[in-house]
Order: sequence, then C-alpha cells, then structure tokens
Amino acid sequence: MFGLMLSCGTVATLMIVGYAMKRKGLRGGRKAYAAALGVSSLLVLTGAVLALTSGASFAAGEAAAAKEITMGAGLGFIAAAVATSIACLGAGFAVANVGAAALGLVGEKPEMLGTTLIYLGLAEGIAIYGVIISLLIIQRL
Repeated sequence: MFGLMLSCGTVATLMIVGYAMKRKGLRGGRKAYAAALGVSSLLVLTGAVLALTSGASFAAGEAAAAKEITMGAGLGFIAAAVATSIACLGAGFAVANVGAAALGLVGEKPEMLGTTLIYLGLAEGIAIYGVIISLLIIQRL
C-alpha cells in the first residue's frame, strides 16, 4: 500500500512540475525527463526489493490456509492469460493500423476527427473482449 501511495504521489508531483514548467515557459525538458526516468527507475527497483524481501513471509502464512491448486486450475489460469494477451496484441495491431490511417485522414479533413475516434474505440474494444473472456474463465475455476 505504501508503494502504491509513493508511486501515485511521485507521478502527481511530476505532472505538477511539468505543468508549472510549461506555464512559466522554462526550458530544460531533457533534465526533467532524466529526473523523471531516474525517479521511476528508483521506484521500480524499490518495489522489486520490497517484493523479493517481504513476499516470503506473507507466502508462508498463507500457504497453510490456501487450498491446493489442481492441474486444471493451473491450465485455466494459463488460458485466461493467453486470452488476455492475444486480445491485447490484436487490439494493439488494430489501433496501430487504424490510428495511422486516422491521422492521415484527419490531416486532410479535420472535420472527420469524430468518426476516426469511433473506429479507434472499436479497435480498442478487442482488448476489452479478451479481459471479459478471462474473467469468465477465472470465475469458473
């Protein structure tokens, strides 16, 4: 919980600093980007260290209370992960192709922006369908 609060606070702080720099017309975007990258890397490293050191104590306490996972349940989890990953990859390819075409169209006819957003939303819906299928698979386990 502390890590989540720290990450959200850092992101909010960086957004406020970026807005203030833009409003005042300050230069030095590369330095701000490098600082943001450094802070984000530090957060990821801290999260990894915390996950590796404190995860064992929580897992030991829950191991006795957890039921044994069968092979069928394991394959169900793999199926849910595959359903989500393939749907997200498909949505990524669709958004890439539709987005490139939409930018070309909006460049020529700016009044078509609303229509292109509808097509992008339909392409992104593919990922949502994959998540729904994954939730249905996990509910059956």
